[in-house]
Amino acid sequence: MELLSMPLRLLSRLLPAGMLWLLVGSQPAQAVWDVRKHGGEDYVAVDSIKQYPGYKFKKLTRAGNAVMLESPGVVMKLAVGSADCTMNRVKFVFSKPVVDINSRPYVSRTDLSKLIDPVLRPNFIKNAGNFRTVILDPGHGGKDPGATSSYGNEATYTLQTAKLLRAELIRLGFKVVMTRADDRFLTLQERVNVANAVRENALFISIHFNSGGRAAHGIETFTLSPPGVAHYGRGEVAADSLLRTGNAHDSANVALATSIHGAVTRGLVPLPFDRGIKRARYTVISGVRHPAVLLEGGFLSNPDESKLIHQSAYQATLARSVAAAVRKYQLAVARTPAARPN
Repeated sequence: MELLSMPLRLLSRLLPAGMLWLLVGSQPAQAVWDVRKHGGEDYVAVDSIKQYPGYKFKKLTRAGNAVMLESPGVVMKLAVGSADCTMNRVKFVFSKPVVDINSRPYVSRTDLSKLIDPVLRPNFIKNAGNFRTVILDPGHGGKDPGATSSYGNEATYTLQTAKLLRAELIRLGFKVVMTRADDRFLTLQERVNVANAVRENALFISIHFNSGGRAAHGIETFTLSPPGVAHYGRGEVAADSLLRTGNAHDSANVALATSIHGAVTRGLVPLPFDRGIKRARYTVISGVRHPAVLLEGGFLSNPDESKLIHQSAYQATLARSVAAAVRKYQLAVARTPAARPN
């Protein structure tokens, strides 16, 4: 059934959140969204995503469980049964695996509206480019050293990297606020309070280095889980349905994470393992009133990565990559769409 023939009340339930406006413009009238229930959740057919003119996909191919969508500027790879997705070789972790319904691949409605759409069309995120301030949050500090290695501790490395990043951002014309500028302890809520005391539009970037087994390695970036999506690595609990302060910027969060994660994973040499952009409910990204991400810049528990993290050249490359990503994000979200809905 064509969407234009449905009552608006029904459409508001079927369309991904925030996408009802697709019906009112000149191009979106051509869209037909095939939405099905699976396990009590709404899923949208991948062919619907291919057919929507706003995404400009020209080709959809499937080989076994592997699914690929191609546009002039984007190659998106999915796999039935997997939550992993790549767009232009940047890895994302969906909230739900891709499913097969009647031999056709479907993605969850949440992943379409809260991830795919803002990544493909960042210029539709309202007022996202209207900022000149970046808040940097070097993780840990003082009595909390964070992860440690034979070379040093996380609190030292996050502060060193944040100071380098501050210099790069100032060079690009941004104002920078630091949650801490020395080796002091701040609670998670104190960090949120510092960020929320910034009244003008801003971005929030929390910098960390990871810990796990000796074999664990790579870069990962976290954004706040949308309502109904669990913290990465655990099952959904009742509190996951609650709307957090940071959920006001769900679209901006994932667009910012995309820019930063892509720049960091491509900027480091040797190229790190891409652990993906993931959803989490960390306090510092849940409570902040600005678009926010948490970057894990490598594993101090890994002998090779801990040696790299200790090097000033590695920290400087991280800083340059993140600063360039902030500028790229600002330009991407500030672009005016050709046919923005009224």
